Amino acid sequence: MAPVEQDALAVQEQLFHQRVREWIICTLLFAGLYILCHFIITHFKKHTDFAAADDDEDAAVNRIALGLCTFTLAVALGAVLLLPFSIISNEVLLSFPHSYYIQWLNGSLVHGLWNLVFLFSNLSLVFLMPFAYFFTESEGFAGSKKGIMARVYETSVVLLLLTLLVLGMVWVASAILGDNPSRQSLYDLWECHLPYLYSCISLLGTLLLLLCTPFGLSTMFSVTGKLLVKPRLLEDLDEQLSCSRLEEATVSRRIISGKASCWLDLNVELLQEQFYTIRSQRRKLELRHRASPWQRNLGYPLAMLGLLALTGISVLIVCFHVLELLLDDAAMPRGIQQVASLGQVSFSIFGSFGAALQVVLIFYLMLSSIVGFYSSPLFTRLLPEWQDTPLTKIIGNCVSLLVLSSALPIFSRTLGITRFDLLGDFGRFNWLGNFSLVFLYNMGFAGLTTLCLVRKVSWALQAELLRPLGLHKLQLTCARTPRRPC
Repeated sequence: MAPVEQDALAVQEQLFHQRVREWIICTLLFAGLYILCHFIITHFKKHTDFAAADDDEDAAVNRIALGLCTFTLAVALGAVLLLPFSIISNEVLLSFPHSYYIQWLNGSLVHGLWNLVFLFSNLSLVFLMPFAYFFTESEGFAGSKKGIMARVYETSVVLLLLTLLVLGMVWVASAILGDNPSRQSLYDLWECHLPYLYSCISLLGTLLLLLCTPFGLSTMFSVTGKLLVKPRLLEDLDEQLSCSRLEEATVSRRIISGKASCWLDLNVELLQEQFYTIRSQRRKLELRHRASPWQRNLGYPLAMLGLLALTGISVLIVCFHVLELLLDDAAMPRGIQQVASLGQVSFSIFGSFGAALQVVLIFYLMLSSIVGFYSSPLFTRLLPEWQDTPLTKIIGNCVSLLVLSSALPIFSRTLGITRFDLLGDFGRFNWLGNFSLVFLYNMGFAGLTTLCLVRKVSWALQAELLRPLGLHKLQLTCARTPRRPC
């Protein structure tokens, strides 16, 4: 065999082993995410929906739908980790370019992960989640033999009709907007219509992030305040705790005497509600009383300063990115297809520290968007309950989280949080090249975040200053006795 042919065979064998190694790594990563998501959903699902005592068929259908939900949630978590993993991989390759232990980490692996996440996101949004919902609601065609396969047939027919309807609408919309020529047949389904459909879904996800993230950034302060112990400021905690205990004992004696004297059930129920409220307040006071001075006087201020710093840095980065958009065309989000570009240059002017800050900001913005999503009045009903969440609500949560997480890389790149350009099909969306849309998106995020933050911080400061002085009760007193002078 000639030396040239031997070299070609060696290169092909090396490429084959590299592909196998990448598929093994991707499989292990997804398996770990799937197991983690399975434990998360298991703790939230309603156990009565999966009990086989009443109907074994319904329980089996619910288990299949739950497996599809777990797969979708794993894809959503992978989309969240996609951009931070890429940034960290780039910095690791820059720091250790010739290390033997990180040879598995290369641009081909990262590029493949982006393509797989894009593919599974399309698959989950277009097919798996609608199939899971219709599968749980189906009962089989009239006159057919009952069983799981009858439900599969009905679900497949309904999903096929829905797919034709959606693709027809996308085809008409693309023809009206002029993005895809309407004279072409549906043979270009994979290359034209499905990417266009996912582009619309991605745009919807970025708009949802634009609305939820500023609200979530302001809500994070109140959520953190509920989880941490606040410092004592001009208040006697021992006196409040003794008063709360006395009030709880008084209400408890009234409930006992009311049951013994055959009071009206309505009065007893009101007293019980009052008792539960007082007991909850007493437990919170006891928790604050048992907290150490370091936890009480240092933990809460540091957490608030950290949240304020992260929010302020995010707003400053977006404002600086707005100026860059006006001065430099390179600041526009774009996609790259060169695999070898990974590990060549840092995507932050501050090096590894800037890359670590970008990763922290991406996770913080995603967490804030989830908090804002579940805190908004439109989506409060989707909030999962511990071991009492029905399957339809789990499906709705998985779809919502997948829409938010799949739009996170585009959201972060559009706002200038990171300089890492979008890989794979994430950078092929036509609306990313629209300067007006990107500019207004950045301005809207900066304006909404500043407005929500100013309102939230001003209200919080007002409440914290009035509460120790007892002035917060004046408004309540005036509201209860409007005819009397305050």
